[in-house]
Amino acid sequence: MPGGRLTQQERQQIALGLAEGLAYAQIARRLDRPTSTVTREVMRNGGPTSYRADLAHRATERRAHRRRVPTTSRTQQAPGTRDSAAVREYQETFTTLFMQSGLPRMASAVLTCLYTSDDGSLTATELVDRLGVSPASVSKAITLLESQALVVRERGEGRREHYVADSGVWYQSMIAAARSNAELAETARHGVAVLGRDSPAAMRLENMARFLDFVGESIERAAEQARELLIPETATGPAQDESPALAPG
Repeated sequence: MPGGRLTQQERQQIALGLAEGLAYAQIARRLDRPTSTVTREVMRNGGPTSYRADLAHRATERRAHRRRVPTTSRTQQAPGTRDSAAVREYQETFTTLFMQSGLPRMASAVLTCLYTSDDGSLTATELVDRLGVSPASVSKAITLLESQALVVRERGEGRREHYVADSGVWYQSMIAAARSNAELAETARHGVAVLGRDSPAAMRLENMARFLDFVGESIERAAEQARELLIPETATGPAQDESPALAPG
């Protein structure tokens, strides 16, 4: 399987595949590349409806130029320090996954930056510096993330505000999914009465409701049981023998 960066010809093949309505996996097979490579390439450069091979190629060249590090710097890297290229690649993969979940690219990049920061907390200025974007772009992304409870704002020293990726969002997300399943199940059961309990459509809706009830209850139970895993040991101390009861909310 070929490695290295995508060529301009490969990007043209990706654009052609998208125009034909092919799935990422089908395009990847044409190129003999991993599906993740094609997915990351498309999501990083406008998404499936806006991807253009020429613009994507130029953008990649600009990114490569900004990230190029002199050989002497790499060879003098202290033992045990992180591989900056590997970290960037990981961050791009993480950002792509957030984008696939529905977040805009800048909001995804900000969230990734917060999650991969050792402190887990960054100021607007630090986000601007790390991402190489304008303060307005960061502000817009933070506003969106706050509206979805993915980021919380904290007051730091002086008047500086810090933004924190709230780990509790994963618990809230699971609970929201469970409640959504419960609402779907309730609606399906209403259809059973409307369509007639003995009709094929009603039986189909009843089976759907049972499935959603089971899945929703399982999700909520698992979220409650695992909630404490989201609390860092550095903040709470090592786990004790007696686990406190977990209260929802």
